[in-house]
Parts: sequence; C-alpha cells; structure tokens
Amino acid sequence: MTTLFISDLHLDAERPQITELFGRFVRHEARGADALYVLGDLFEAWVGDDDPSETGAFVARELKALADSGVPVYFIRGNRDFLLGADYAARAGMRVLADPSVISLYGQPVLIGHGDLLCTDDIAYQQFRAQTRHPLWQAQFLAQPLAARLAFAQQARAASKAHQAGLKDEGRMETITDVAPATVAETFARYGIDTIIHGHTHRPAVHTLEVGGRARTRVVLGDWYEQGSVLRVDRHGMQLQNLS
Repeated sequence: MTTLFISDLHLDAERPQITELFGRFVRHEARGADALYVLGDLFEAWVGDDDPSETGAFVARELKALADSGVPVYFIRGNRDFLLGADYAARAGMRVLADPSVISLYGQPVLIGHGDLLCTDDIAYQQFRAQTRHPLWQAQFLAQPLAARLAFAQQARAASKAHQAGLKDEGRMETITDVAPATVAETFARYGIDTIIHGHTHRPAVHTLEVGGRARTRVVLGDWYEQGSVLRVDRHGMQLQNLS
C-alpha cells in the first residue's frame, strides 16, 4: 500500500483540465491508497466556506467520495486557502491538521507542512502571513460580504505578483522565495526528525543534507499549474513524479 502527498494544485475555473486531472487522480489511484495528504493551496484562492464556485463543489464531492470509500484525507492549509474552515472540511471529508504536523509514516516520524514557514528570508511575506493568520483578522474578514472578499483576494494575488516581480528585478527571487537553509536546519533539530515533506516553493525535488551529524531528507512537492505532481511513499521508499 502507498501513502500519497500532493500540494499546490491552485484549482480554479480558469484551468478546468487540471481540475479534471485531480478528479481522475482521486477516483483512480487514490482509491487504493493508505491515505491522501493535501499540503495546502488546494485552491487558487479561498475566501470562505460560502464560496459558491463549481470548482469547490466538485472537489468536495470527489474528496468526500474518497473518504467514504475508506481512504483517510488529511489537509494542511496553504497561503492561498488558509481560510478553509470546518464547514468545507466536513463537506469534503477532510481532517485538517496543524501546520506543521509530525505524522508516523510506516513506523517513521515525518514532519509535514505547507512549507511557507520555512521561507523566513521573505520578511514581507512572513509579516503578511502573521497578520492574516490572526483569529481577529480572520473573523473581521469573513464578516465582510462575499463580493468584498473576492475583490480582496484578487488584489492580494496582484500584490503577490508585483512583490515577486520586484524580487526578480533585484535578482533575489530564487533565494528569497525559497526556504532558508538555517530555518530548515533548525526545524530538523527542533522536531528531532529525519524527513520533512512540504510544498509552497514550486521547486519539486528530493534533497539530501546533513544536519547535526545525521543524514536528513527534505522532499518538495511540485505544483499543478500545467501538470500534476505526487509523492508516493511506501515501506520501501518514496517516488516524486509528475502526472500528465
């Protein structure tokens, strides 16, 4: 049996082929899995569980059917869907986990998370993250009309693109938006684990490094903007592969 990890699908109405790819993945390969973990950014944007989109409804139906078939579905919020709440999670049959969380994966402790907490060199983003994760900010935001929340999400995406364009012009895009090596090392040491699995950076790879005199592994999941990406883990090892 295999445990599956995906992240950064960024599903929305503008890329229906990717939403359908996700549906086929859930209906076929995921049906035979031990569990499915979605490590954030399932959606391009999520402004509350009253989101009326057909994409959201489709994803909820597919994941609920998977969970009802006996495959546990776990979810960690990302920077695009941090407002996904208990109502939608229940509709989708998902169990929401803290970011980060330590899980037991075939007898080994593994740290999983969205990954943005490791990108500590991006100070502007970390400040925005701290603000928008505050319960008071979220309560005030969710109290606004849906149209106002959707407009805010559009503005936030534009601001993010402008921020990244500025970093690119300064020649700092590759370093600032990736994980900070010192934060990665500190995270390995703090949790006492040898493996981290995360997404967010859209730089799929399996990294082997030494921390504290021990070999460690950091797995970065790929995004689903143009194709799928899945990490398959079983008792014999792991494979990070693309889905066409």
